[in-house]
Parts: sequence; C-alpha cells; structure tokens
Amino acid sequence: MMDIKSNKFFLIICLIAIQWQFNIFFSQAKTPTIMILPSDNWCQQRYFMTNYSNQGINQKVPNYKKAFQEDTELPQVISKIGELMTDRGFELIDAEQEIKAIEARTAEDNMTRSKSNSEFNQTPLQILKNKAKADILIQIWWNVTKTKKGNIISFDLKAFDAYTSVQIGSSSGHSTKGKEIVPILVEKAILKNIDPFVKQLKQHFVDILKNGREIRLTIRTWENWKYDLESEFNDEELRYIIYSWVENHSKGTFNQRNSSEYRSEYEKLRIPIYDDKGSALDAEQYARKLVKFLKKEPFNFICKIIPRGLGEAIIILGEK
Repeated sequence: MMDIKSNKFFLIICLIAIQWQFNIFFSQAKTPTIMILPSDNWCQQRYFMTNYSNQGINQKVPNYKKAFQEDTELPQVISKIGELMTDRGFELIDAEQEIKAIEARTAEDNMTRSKSNSEFNQTPLQILKNKAKADILIQIWWNVTKTKKGNIISFDLKAFDAYTSVQIGSSSGHSTKGKEIVPILVEKAILKNIDPFVKQLKQHFVDILKNGREIRLTIRTWENWKYDLESEFNDEELRYIIYSWVENHSKGTFNQRNSSEYRSEYEKLRIPIYDDKGSALDAEQYARKLVKFLKKEPFNFICKIIPRGLGEAIIILGEK
C-alpha cells in the first residue's frame, strides 16, 4: 500500500512540475499566436475550392475568401474557437482580416511576381501563413447530423506548426443533441475535449521556446560564378566557413546534406523563435543574417534569397 501511495504522490509532483514549467515559459515569453481556418475537407464538401496553377500543374486548393464571404456559420464557429483558445493563453490572428489585407495588395504582388516568379510562386495558404506569421495553424472540420430531438455536431480539430507544417495536436468528438445554433453546438462539443488539445499545443510551444524553431536552409551557387563552395578564404573552404556560422547561430544539433562544391543543405536546423527585437524569426530572416555576413570582407558576395514559406529559405551565391 505504501508503494501505491508513493507512486500516486510522485505522479502528482510530476504533474505539478509540468504545469509549473508551462507557467514559467508562458510568463517569460510571448504567448503563442494561432490562426484558425476551415480544413481542406470542410472546404471540399462545401465546394469552397478553386483551381491553382503551381508551375503549370493545376491543383485544387481551398478558397478561404469565398468561404468567409458565403458561409454564415464559418466566421461564428472560428470566433467561438478563438474565444476558447484566447481564454487559455493563446493570441488569435484573425484569418479573415489577413485575407482581406492580402487581397488589397494583390496588384502590387503581381507586379513583383513578374520580376521573379520563383519567389512568389506559392499557394494561397502559404501566402497567408507568410503574411500572418502565426506560430500554430488550427484547422476545423465539422458536420451536422439532424435528428428529431435536435442536431448532433461531429468535429475534428488539427493543429500544425505553421513553419514546418508538421501536425502537433488533434482532437475530435461530437456534441449531445441540441437545438442551439450550429456555432454554439460546435463550441460545446469542443469545450468537452479542449484541455488535452491545448496541452499538446503548449508542449510544442515550450519545446520551440527552449530548443528553437525548426527550419530548412539551402546554399547554392550560380553556374557562372567565379567561386564555388570549395573555394578557400583565409585557408578554409567556404562551405566549412558557412557551416561554422550556422553552428554558431543555431540552437542544438542539425543535419547537413549534399555538401558539395555547388550545394549544401541544412535540415532540422533549430533557430531562436524571436529575434533581438522580440519579433518572430523565420527562415528568410535567418537567411538574411547569413547573407549580411557573406557580404562583408573577405567575401563581398552578391546573394539572392528565395523564401519557401516560413520554414525554408534558399540562398544562391553569385548574383541576384
């Protein structure tokens, strides 16, 4: 009996320690930002999809603008979920307002795209994530089953790291029968299951606060460049100079692939979640810091940065 009591006491202490760790991290740093969108499935079932040309290949992608404009339940459901999440320490980024802001700059983006199509050849979701720079993207799906005694709501919540697109949390369930409007029934259904979901998200955020955000960085050279990654500066090959810089400006370990005279790739590269000014740091901004280093003596390189979403950047050495 003493062993059982001891085990229970130890378990309680562990739970208190975990909660204390959450509180410490969330009191010392910014709260995680989230953006809530309907899932691809939800958009497909309600015909809120549009054709998108990705380098000549036609793909169907969610038309979020149309969904927000035409579905009366969607803004209310997202608002209800947003309230639940902000009550639990998250900062909500309004996806609908971000979409409107992107629409307002469409003409400017099109002009820029004509100069360098590769930099802006991204899906609408990638453009939205780049603009909003949320830490976590939450996607919601729900379905209504009508009965004589009221409606039953089934729901599925999935959370993704907005930088890596890796799933970091999920929750699903259904409501009891009710005659309230759909957004209220969705809120009640999610409320019964939200705490384990929130715990998953907070654990992920604690991890990236402590160990850094994961990105991918690729270094390439133009074919007509007079140097390559094996060129030596101060008796050391350029690829090793860059490796040392990355090592000194990262958190923890990372993987280097395809290290050759023309290409070097860094995967699972952990970088600080915020820069010195407290702003969210993404792969492109991290790449800019490396480019700034390579523009100085003895290199004086001209570099081009191509962002690929929030979590990936390519640096091409030699020209823009």
